[in-house]
Amino acid sequence: MQNAINGGDKEVKTGRIGDRPFWILNLSILIRAVHQIGAAVFLTAYLLDAIPGPPKLYVGIVFISGGLLLATEWLRHRQIFRELAGIITIVKLLLLGAAYHGLLPPLETVLLAFFIASLGAHAPKKARHRLLY
Repeated sequence: MQNAINGGDKEVKTGRIGDRPFWILNLSILIRAVHQIGAAVFLTAYLLDAIPGPPKLYVGIVFISGGLLLATEWLRHRQIFRELAGIITIVKLLLLGAAYHGLLPPLETVLLAFFIASLGAHAPKKARHRLLY
């Protein structure tokens, strides 16, 4: 018998689903591409230590596009902050903020945030949108 992680369990409690117009879904794809460019520069700034931190322009791009992505995702998943995807987003923001402001070791913390975000983004839908509380 398959388990909830690989999609076989139909009893997995996920958050409420709302309507999201098709044009918003298409717009979110463009926003995600912009977000990935900003995130790549953000990560590179810490990995290569070539500059004293990520350029403010790219920090702005990452946070604005990330906020827009969260808004488009919220249209579909109305309880996103009760789901694994929302909790991962909150943890990611806290880690990145702590690294950016020097509260935690920047390189290791930024890598951890990106690792967590990647795991969450690529988890099966039933795991990603499972209600945690």
